[in-house]
Amino acid sequence: MRMLAGLLFALLLSVSANAQDSPFRKELKRADLTGTNMEVITSISEIKPGETSMLHIHHGEESFYVLEGGTIELPNGKQVPFPTGVAGVNVRDVPHGAFKVVGDKSVKLLTVHIVDKGKPLYDKPPPK
Repeated sequence: MRMLAGLLFALLLSVSANAQDSPFRKELKRADLTGTNMEVITSISEIKPGETSMLHIHHGEESFYVLEGGTIELPNGKQVPFPTGVAGVNVRDVPHGAFKVVGDKSVKLLTVHIVDKGKPLYDKPPPK
């Protein structure tokens, strides 16, 4: 019985952790940032046509590079190009995302997060 309760608890923890992640992200590598209580996480994200990136924040910095560009639609309905080769940084606790990929091309990103260890990688923005 104890073993079953332990397995159920572990399953609940893994489901909770996954609920705060992006369904588009594939983690490549994770390591501690030397001398800090932070970690570095390298990932590839692919968002296909019709899929929407959720509005979110990170507890640290996110650097990204667009490996394969496409067209995105912003929450206001405006469609804009998100071209291959664009690089940028999303700073700590600033909401971003919330775009939909439109057209016939997926958007693929390489991301590097330097974030507080033990906090969720993706989190909901605080209420305004």
